Amino acid sequence: MAYATTTPFTGETIKVFADATDQEIDLALEQTDRAFRSWRHSAFARRAEVMHNAAAILRRDIDRYARLLTLEMGKLFAEAKAETELSAAIFEYYALNAEALLVPDILPVASKDEGRARIVYEPEGVILAIEPWNFPFYQVARIIAPQLSAGNTVLLKHASNVPQCALAMESLMVEAGLPEGAFRNIFPTRGQLARIIADPRVRGVALTGSEGAGATVASQAGQALKKTTMELGGADAFVVLNDADLEKTVKWAVFGRHWNAGQVCVSSKRMIIEDGVYDDFLDLYRKGVRALRMGDPMAAETTLAPLSSAGAAADLKKQLGEAIGHGAQAETIALDMPDQGSFAQPTILTGIDGQNPARHMEFFGPVSMLFRAADLEDAVRIANDTPYGLGGSVFTRDTEKGVEVARRIDTGMVYVNHPTMVKADLPFGGVKRSGFGRELIGLGIKEFVNAKLIDVVDIDAPF
Repeated sequence: MAYATTTPFTGETIKVFADATDQEIDLALEQTDRAFRSWRHSAFARRAEVMHNAAAILRRDIDRYARLLTLEMGKLFAEAKAETELSAAIFEYYALNAEALLVPDILPVASKDEGRARIVYEPEGVILAIEPWNFPFYQVARIIAPQLSAGNTVLLKHASNVPQCALAMESLMVEAGLPEGAFRNIFPTRGQLARIIADPRVRGVALTGSEGAGATVASQAGQALKKTTMELGGADAFVVLNDADLEKTVKWAVFGRHWNAGQVCVSSKRMIIEDGVYDDFLDLYRKGVRALRMGDPMAAETTLAPLSSAGAAADLKKQLGEAIGHGAQAETIALDMPDQGSFAQPTILTGIDGQNPARHMEFFGPVSMLFRAADLEDAVRIANDTPYGLGGSVFTRDTEKGVEVARRIDTGMVYVNHPTMVKADLPFGGVKRSGFGRELIGLGIKEFVNAKLIDVVDIDAPF
């Protein structure tokens, strides 16, 4: 797996970590399983104390945690601080709400002969979390906060280019007071990962990553009859109707496509603009993108970060070449680019017809696809012409119409007049090739619990 810290701004490899040995994997499995047997019986107040502590530590040491994000994956320091705060908010949310979210449900049975029935929510066991590099703390927090709060324990396999972030999360939970072994980071090989998934002590797998990784892990988990949740790729539609407030909409478009250097599953990758405002939108969008500034991600004036690695930049360039080779027009917005780092120039793609494979690609970087929609019906058609179904947005002054359009877009999340509202108290997840299952709020905490029916029946009840 080559677990290593290679800073995207300089290309320097800072530290390399060895793959786990088989003995280390066995020990981690044993520890998380043993910890589960006691943690599952812990009081909600005890779990909440740990979650509160984790939130407080992240906020107390926010600069230290944020610098680690910037070091390992190149995130702008301001965005890194925002991610750290969001992670703290997730821990805090479950500290305040986990017990209420898991209160037993009393069932309204049809007759007294059915007894007094209820559903109780009990933890399942060890959950394996496989997480990506683009939000190294947030992605982990939105799994471990709910699952630890439910009484499960968690094994983490993080992306190979953010090993120090992974270890920081493990240390965070130890400092927060989580019992030894209840959350363990590991650096497994692919072969070891398959063995972990098959291990009977592991009761579920939560993955955020690429389609390919999702298909492989889901297949392995399916063979072992393990439940999974999958948050995979996205090519979110950013639909602009003729009545939108264009200047404000364009500002959101520039942000929605270029935050985190465009390396976001819910980034506004496909901009679908009604014909009446298309030309004005494009002119304003060009100006907005030209105002971005590349540079050191630690510098306050930098607004466009490098990509996570030289390999990521090369992959994006290859995708662009394929799109252009099939007839797309590419307009590069040439910004002043540092002479170091894995930067990619912002590019606007237009003229993408129905035969161009780019139409169904996910560009993980500052590449914007613009589509001219003849009318509202055409905009909805284009929005749904994708194998993905993660998020999306609709911009209009008529918010009721915006809600109607949102209902017609086949995704897990749609925002009216905002590109994506990522918060601790809103659910996250998609449909189609963007995956299945939900994270955060009550939906997330119940993904890996046993919804057990308990029915107290009169022993003299009829058959």
